[in-house]
Amino acid sequence: MTKTGRASCYTAVCPPPVGFALSEIQAFMPDGPGTIIICPDQASSATLAQERELKPLGHNDPQAFSLRFLGDDILVLAHDVIGAMYGGLELAAAFRDQIDPRDLDPDQRPHVEHRGIKFNIPLDLRTPSYSDSGDAAQINIPHMWDFSFWQAFLDEMARDRLDVLSLWNLHPFPSLVKVPEYPEVALNDVLRTKQAFDPSFSLSAIDMYKPSMLADAEVVVSLSIDDKIAFWRRVMHYAQDRGVQLFWFTWNIHVFGTEGKYGITDDPDNPVCADYFRCSVRELVRTYPLLAGIGITAGEHMKSGSSCAEQENWLWQAYGQGVQDALSDQPERPFRLIHRAHMASYQEIASAWQDFPGTVDLSFKYAIAHMYSSPTPPFANETLPDVPPDLRLWMTVRNDDIYRYRWGDPDFARAFIRHLPSSDRCVGFYIGPDGHTWGHDTLSRAVDPACPLEIQRLWLTFRMWGLLAYNPDLPTQRFQAMLASRFPDLDSAVLMQACQAASRIIPAVNRAYWNPLDFHFFPEACTSHPIRGRGFHRIEDVLRGAAMPGSNTVCIADFCAAEGAQDTCAGITPPQTIAALQHDADQCLKLLANMQDHRCEDQSEAARMIDDWRAMALLGRYYAEKFSAALALGRWERDHLPEQHQRAMTAASQAQQHWRAYVAIAHTRYHARYCTRLGQVDLQALTSHVDDDYRQVSTWPSIHSDSA
Repeated sequence: MTKTGRASCYTAVCPPPVGFALSEIQAFMPDGPGTIIICPDQASSATLAQERELKPLGHNDPQAFSLRFLGDDILVLAHDVIGAMYGGLELAAAFRDQIDPRDLDPDQRPHVEHRGIKFNIPLDLRTPSYSDSGDAAQINIPHMWDFSFWQAFLDEMARDRLDVLSLWNLHPFPSLVKVPEYPEVALNDVLRTKQAFDPSFSLSAIDMYKPSMLADAEVVVSLSIDDKIAFWRRVMHYAQDRGVQLFWFTWNIHVFGTEGKYGITDDPDNPVCADYFRCSVRELVRTYPLLAGIGITAGEHMKSGSSCAEQENWLWQAYGQGVQDALSDQPERPFRLIHRAHMASYQEIASAWQDFPGTVDLSFKYAIAHMYSSPTPPFANETLPDVPPDLRLWMTVRNDDIYRYRWGDPDFARAFIRHLPSSDRCVGFYIGPDGHTWGHDTLSRAVDPACPLEIQRLWLTFRMWGLLAYNPDLPTQRFQAMLASRFPDLDSAVLMQACQAASRIIPAVNRAYWNPLDFHFFPEACTSHPIRGRGFHRIEDVLRGAAMPGSNTVCIADFCAAEGAQDTCAGITPPQTIAALQHDADQCLKLLANMQDHRCEDQSEAARMIDDWRAMALLGRYYAEKFSAALALGRWERDHLPEQHQRAMTAASQAQQHWRAYVAIAHTRYHARYCTRLGQVDLQALTSHVDDDYRQVSTWPSIHSDSA
């Protein structure tokens, strides 16, 4: 029996996941009588329960655990080693947050089978991700080859009960494997360019790496391809020890890193292309025995004009047969292929992949690019009837809403998770952005040395999504207790209420003013891609914009028309949205008003967190006045009453003031300007557009006299 203080593993050999849980328990377990015994599997759990005459394990599901009490002793029964780890971590968290373990849910199992992270990984200048045109990706390239980064990252995932890490890269093979048929493709060292990225880069990533960048490149990590293979094997082994399955995802067809070698091109009609991919996929699967699967995409760079059947045929030749080749000598190995539904045909997928030697699932953009919108997005429900019954779905949950700020509303997350399709249709989800890289914190002016990683800085956000996806019955008081233990000098009830109020703002904005893709709208800055989008979104854009489908929200244009016709609008009206934004912003700022000691000059985690919520509240005030100005203009266009135009001018003027207050607090904590897939996001520079917005409103009658 392996012991750590008064905690021990019931079996003679302590599996690493249980060892991690024991170390966490040791860090927080209070002094006193009693011991903790963790059983790492069903057999030992049944034996111990019988020995102590206790109720047996409550659920027969992977990752399930039960807590049993006998006097001062606590026993953790588990279905498997990951369930045992989760049970131990549940106790450790209870000790840390001063919760009586007897008040915990005694029998727990995953509500969502698999709960993961979508991570666009910048491996190298020559093998970029979809997000590499941003500062965060470029800064993080060397960190992706730092084992201590992945240790800290995976430890946090285990604490959050997140069990899938999906790593997304346009063409990762040259940085990961040696291919005997194409030996010169494998890349030594890790390179990064010194050239600047700008909005001219294609949003389909076809030019994410340009050979000209090599002229201004630097080696940031010196590694041979053998060193790289050893590194990722080590990362995958550590992931296994934290209960995390690892997947590599690709977009197609990209061949970055192969330029000028063996006649490889991105043309699917080039037989070398499919053969090269088949060999590379084979080697990826063979080289990494702990790899759980591969994710693929039928686009955005497949051949223009090709049919879905032609695309699937190429993907099968490249990926399907590559996996077949790898598994021919290990047929019992479980392996998963996740086929993105994006730009694909469900029926063609089902037909093309019926001979795959493993599990085939689909991946669907559950809330398109805006997870922080409605807790009940309708898009999957609309498409599920068309999905073949033998295919299950992974939900890609895109956060291209909030990069900087600490979000935390358990009511929203709980409702979102409970609305996911049932387990017979849904395998799980992975959450992540396309416009940002969740690596080291690159946004803060002064990085918190206690939370250098984004998953650490945003710990409350990740914990809410992971723990509630495992157990949505977890009450909000659990998260309040986390705040209390982390910030003992502050009123945790006030913190929780302020956090929830601030976190309701951007979802309300997205529901009332819907722009589905990330380059269409970035609500944190009220902007979009300058070429593929509108750039800054004006009051007029809000006036003409639509509400989110299926969100029971009415857009301004429809409301003004119905109001003029004296019809009743079914759903949340613009005045109600404006009132909700004002209420949440005012409530948040009022709750935080008494915490003046934690101000901008304070670099503590508590001060940073409070300023995040203040910033989101000020942003809420800005959007409330922006929507008010748009509503007043809509009424003016309908009725032509001077007071309506005056109301629009007053609201636009107040929006200016709130924007300046928002920018001021944001810039005390975060870099004034940073580059993403949208190009340069600069809140200070956008202030001139806010001023232009007011000027446009002030001259609205003359500019739009034709509509009068």
